[in-house]
Amino acid sequence: MMTQMEKGIEHLISASKSLRVNFEKSKALGLSIEKAGPRFDEIIQRLPSLEAAIRPIRAQKDALGAVGGHINRAVVPATAVLKVFDAIHGLEKSLSDPQSDLPGYLGVLKRLEEALRFLGENCEMAIQWLADIVEYLEDHAVADGRFTSSMKEALTSLRELHGGEEKGRLDGGLLGVALDRLESEFRRLLVENTMPLPMSAPALPGEQACIAPSPLPVTVIQKLQAIIGRLIANNRLEKCISIYVEVRSSNVRASLQALNLDYLEISVSEFNDVQSIESHIAQWGKHLEFAVKHLFEAEYKLCNDVFERIGLDVWMSCFAKIAAQAGILAFLQFGKTVAESKKDPIKLLKLLDIFASLNKLRLDFNRLFGGVACVEIQNLTRDLIKSVIEGASEIFWELLVQVELQRQMPPPPDGSVPKLIIFITDYCNKLLGDDYKSILTQVLIIERSWKHEKFQERLLINELLNIMRSVDVNLETWSKAYEDVILSYVFLMNNHWHLYKHLKGTKLGGLLGDSRLREHEQYKEYYSAFFLKESWGKLPALLSREGLILFSGGRATARDLVKKRLKAFNEAFDEMYKKQSNWVMLDKDLRDKTCQLIIQAIVPVYRSYMQNYGPLVEQEGSTKYVKYTAQSLEKMLSSLYHPKPVKHGSFKVRHPSGKFSNGISDQNQTSPTVK
Repeated sequence: MMTQMEKGIEHLISASKSLRVNFEKSKALGLSIEKAGPRFDEIIQRLPSLEAAIRPIRAQKDALGAVGGHINRAVVPATAVLKVFDAIHGLEKSLSDPQSDLPGYLGVLKRLEEALRFLGENCEMAIQWLADIVEYLEDHAVADGRFTSSMKEALTSLRELHGGEEKGRLDGGLLGVALDRLESEFRRLLVENTMPLPMSAPALPGEQACIAPSPLPVTVIQKLQAIIGRLIANNRLEKCISIYVEVRSSNVRASLQALNLDYLEISVSEFNDVQSIESHIAQWGKHLEFAVKHLFEAEYKLCNDVFERIGLDVWMSCFAKIAAQAGILAFLQFGKTVAESKKDPIKLLKLLDIFASLNKLRLDFNRLFGGVACVEIQNLTRDLIKSVIEGASEIFWELLVQVELQRQMPPPPDGSVPKLIIFITDYCNKLLGDDYKSILTQVLIIERSWKHEKFQERLLINELLNIMRSVDVNLETWSKAYEDVILSYVFLMNNHWHLYKHLKGTKLGGLLGDSRLREHEQYKEYYSAFFLKESWGKLPALLSREGLILFSGGRATARDLVKKRLKAFNEAFDEMYKKQSNWVMLDKDLRDKTCQLIIQAIVPVYRSYMQNYGPLVEQEGSTKYVKYTAQSLEKMLSSLYHPKPVKHGSFKVRHPSGKFSNGISDQNQTSPTVK
């Protein structure tokens, strides 16, 4: 039998084993609990959504029954919208390259527009039905508040996408890209079929005719029109016009570059007078005519061809932008710069040239730039014409005053023809010529009409006659200003002969009449006779033979008389030759004839005198008394009165009104020889 002790030991061993087993179980249970912790956390996080999901189960039966109808009504339009949306994105794969298949591209693009239009029309309905569902769920607490809040945010975003700007529309991205590609194709067609006009010389009006730019091929125009139609349907007309204007105006500028139009940028301060840019003004008229009749005419027709289906206002506005950007404004501004420059008589002719150029193009300007869109060109053109007419009229009516003011100046010191006389005869003849008379008359008619005064052609004639009468007064006044009366004769000879020779057979000469011209010729003869009599005509008397034919004092006395008379002749000749060597006769015929008359008056007398009495003094071997031979005298006299080359300045004339600050070239300067 086991003792009491032994039993106690067995109990201890059994308890120990039991404790060990329980410890292992506790340890295993702890590990299991540790692993289950994250799962509990996950369950806790899912409880709200589970609660929201089972909320309808807890909702009232009537509310649950009604929500089904709302859902059914919203599902149909929403499903249709989703199908169209999927179809739209399916069309993206069908959009070909517009360059290779423009009709196909436009066809798909049109289908895309129709689908987008359907989507736009039905999307609002689907959004409204979905909004009704959300509102019902919220009002009847059928769904969780966080769910309905999330749905409301989503619906707000949909409304913004649907009703916002094009870039934010639900489907605008795809259409925007497609239209951008179409605009690029529009630009490509224009650029590849637009070429600057070949400017092979000669290429100006009045010379070899120039080929105007050919219009775009019909097939290209048709493609452009098709593209324009689709762009208009999507409110992109302005961008389309912008591309067209950019390409075509750039092409016109490229065509004009070969003409070297840098002079158009000249400002009023960059030239001293009109003469310094006279060649530019002549070019300006030709270049403007070329630009209008060839370049702008072609652009006008092309704008009509390309945009004719849209309407007159659109294509005229397009053309106006091309004309302005291509350079028509620069042409008009150059003319205005000339009109605003210093006023001097020579400028009148240039202003008439400008008016003639504008008048020649008047019908073209009215047709090309007569629309409302060209108001800027019209205004600048009107301003230019007004400045030209007012400037030309002012200069013309001031011409008489200019001539009268010259009277205050001293006459030429060499007795030649004043620059004023040369200028005014040529100037008045030009004004009466075929190139200017009708233009000047037209300008003066317009100028008088602005003042509500009637113009008669006789006014022009009378003004020119008054100018020529004033010229006669000038000559008389200037001739009296010479201290040397003989020089005044030379001066009057020069000028009366100049007027006779350069007015005979001219428009101005015909206006003055034959009797007036004969008066100038007679005055020339009259003063020529006085000139010879009072100057060279006195020299032969110094070679008197008195006392030498029947001298009684012997050979020595005769020799002394010859010496004395030769000395007096030489001194008189030298003095007169020296003085008159500085005098000028511009006209070769007058100069040659005058020299010949002097030679005839002196040389034969001198030759005869020396033949008879020269041996008396030549035997002494001295040139003291025999300074000249007949041949040397003739040579010296033939060299008289030739003009001396000089530089020409400009004569400053200041009118009391201050209007004219730069007038006719200096009338005191000797002009080049007039043949």
